[in-house]
Formats: sequence, structure tokens, C-alpha cells
Amino acid sequence: MTQRVFLQSALACAVLLATVPVFAQTTPIKFQLDWRFEGPAALFLTPAAKGYFKDAKLDVTIDAGNGSGGAVTRVASGAYDMGFADMAALMEFHANNPDAANKPVAVMMVYADTPASVMVLKKSGIKTPADLSGKKLGAPVFDAGRRAFPIFAKANNITGVQWTSMDPPLRETMLVRGDVDAITGFTFTSLLNLEARGTQAADVLVLPYPQFGVKLYGNAIIASPKLVKENPAAVKAFLQAFARGMKDVIAKPAAAIEDVKARDGIINSALELRRLNMAIDTAINTPNAHAEGFGKTTPPRLSLMASQVSDAFATKTRVNPDAVWNACADKTCASGLFLINLCKHLL
Repeated sequence: MTQRVFLQSALACAVLLATVPVFAQTTPIKFQLDWRFEGPAALFLTPAAKGYFKDAKLDVTIDAGNGSGGAVTRVASGAYDMGFADMAALMEFHANNPDAANKPVAVMMVYADTPASVMVLKKSGIKTPADLSGKKLGAPVFDAGRRAFPIFAKANNITGVQWTSMDPPLRETMLVRGDVDAITGFTFTSLLNLEARGTQAADVLVLPYPQFGVKLYGNAIIASPKLVKENPAAVKAFLQAFARGMKDVIAKPAAAIEDVKARDGIINSALELRRLNMAIDTAINTPNAHAEGFGKTTPPRLSLMASQVSDAFATKTRVNPDAVWNACADKTCASGLFLINLCKHLL
């Protein structure tokens, strides 16, 4: 059984075993993505396009985003009910806003491993993480890879790095021009952006964080604690509809990209298909996802990440891993996650 067939089977099993709650009336859910309507957005746009959320009596509206930090704060503000955000950004918000009345919680892990990496041009002579010492790195100030770089640096004995900040569209351009020696970013974003600027993938060295001692989780589905508390059945229904749609995305990614194009007609379908496949292979369908169970976390790894984020981000208070992850664990809204894990062990 291939890894993708394995993941499809687990998702299919979750859909078949789970009973979608029936609501007397449709529940509106405003959902905030972490980024633009690119390939990985199909994970949410496909279940919407196929009516899976409607089947679950949910009226889901999905908006493009401009970063995980924004997704977290918008759910925290009450402007959105749920969202998709990097786990580190969620942890940072909790630790820096201990008295906030509405701190979002993660209810399903989607990127079992952070997709962040350092990328360099091979002609630079940089071959290992240690070679980054004393070099000039570039990334937007809010980039997940840049924020987590101190963890990567500590794991690989990197010192003396100088940072250059820029807007996201300039990151890859500045690397190509030689303005910086390396950049951080999600691999499936920056590598393809470098290609779009005339650089061949064969000329780029990618140093993925997970392969060099960084065990951070990536993006998770987050929810307002108000929604979790007052309508856990709606959260459960959302996760089950999402799993149903994700099964379709894994099975037919090219068809899923058409759901993205329906929301942004100017995307390059071939490029976004590659981006989606890279996200699946490097962040979703990973050994950790197989070991832990799709959608889940493990307490030791989550606690380690909480400690690392507290140190790297210099948060006001220490991150409490129990506060950021699945406030409804073992209750109604989380049952879909345990069904997915159960299926994993049955296959």
C-alpha cells in the first residue's frame, strides 16, 4: 500500500465511521485561511465546492489570508469562527496574551511537520546548515521559518546570522539577485516562486527543518473557544466534512485545483498542482502523521514544541501545551480525530 493510498484509506474510514450530527438549522461558520488561494487551499475549497459542508448543515465561507498570525488574531477577535494557522503562531498568541478572553485552540493537526526550510542557491557554496553561520538571510518578519529559525540554529550550531526583511513578493527575487545568501519559507511556496523567477529547482539547495533536528508541528485547524464550548457538534461536523473533502483531494489533486481556480481565476493550475502535491508529500503525508495518527498530536512532542517556541519567540509567558491543543479532547467535537486514528490502526 502506497503512502497516499494509506492516507486516503484512513480518511475514508473516518468518514464512514463517523456520524455527522444533524442540525435543525444551518450553522454559519466563517473560516480564515493562512494564505492566498493557492494549491493547499484546495484542502478547504474542495469540500466547500462539493457541498460537503452543506451536507453537514454548515454554511461555511472561506476567505484568503495574509499569514498565520493574522488568522489567529482574526479568530481571537471573533471576526472568524475557525481558521488555518501555524501551530507556533497559535502558541505565541497564547503566551503573549495570557489574559485574552478568546484564545483560539487547535482542533485538528493538518501539517504533521512544519513545511519551513532554508533555501540557498547551490552556487553560493552553502552545503550544510552549519555553513549558514555569518551569512545574510532574508524573509518577511512574520515568516514562520524566520520566527522558528532560532530553533533550527540551535539544533545545527549556527551563529552570527544577519537578517534582511522584505515584503513576501520580494523574498525569492532578493535571493536570485544575490541580495541575501539564503531565505526561509515554506518549501512549497518559495521553491516554486524561485522557479517562477527563472531559477531551476536543480540549482536550489533545500534544507527542510524536519530533516535537521526541528520537530515542530505545522498548520492546524483552529477554532474559537466560544464555538468549541457552545457548539461542539458544529466543530465535529466541520472536521468530518473536511476529512471527506481531503480524501477527494488526495485521490484527485488535479481536480481539486479546479476548485481553487474557481476562487481565483488567474492562478497557474499546473504550478498550483505541484504546490499542492508538495504540501501533501512534505507536510501532510509524513512519517509522523503515520506514527501519530492523522489529525493528532502527541503530548511529548507538543510539550517540546511549546518549550522551544517559548524560548525562540521570547514570549511573555511560557506556552502551556494543554491550553493550545484541542480544548474539547475526548468530547463530542474531537471524536472524529480518534476515529481517524482508530482507522489507522485497523488498516
